[in-house]
Amino acid sequence: VQLVESGGGLVQPGGALRLSCAASGVTVIWYDMSWYRQAPGKERELVAAIPSAGGSTNYVDSVKGRFTISRDIAKNTVYLQMNSLKPEDTAMYYCNAIRPSYGLNYWGQGTQVTVSS
Repeated sequence: VQLVESGGGLVQPGGALRLSCAASGVTVIWYDMSWYRQAPGKERELVAAIPSAGGSTNYVDSVKGRFTISRDIAKNTVYLQMNSLKPEDTAMYYCNAIRPSYGLNYWGQGTQVTVSS
């Protein structure tokens, strides 16, 4: 099983990035997929989630209206579109896949997002 994140980088405040999480050994439609982030000295926090069986996406309040999580079944990839980025969005972003009924929980290696002028 592999979750490979990409798309991070350095961007100015107000800019945009799209993170990708390419999955292998995991079929994203069967898993609850999420993006987490962790800034230095802070706990890892849930940023956005998309459930396996339809239902609504969820976002932490601080990114609502700016970030969008989506899933491409054909590419078996999950995305996080991040717009209007702020310096406080600076963090390592991680992709997570869980299937609670099977006790499965997988993490990617992370991709760094830095928002700075």
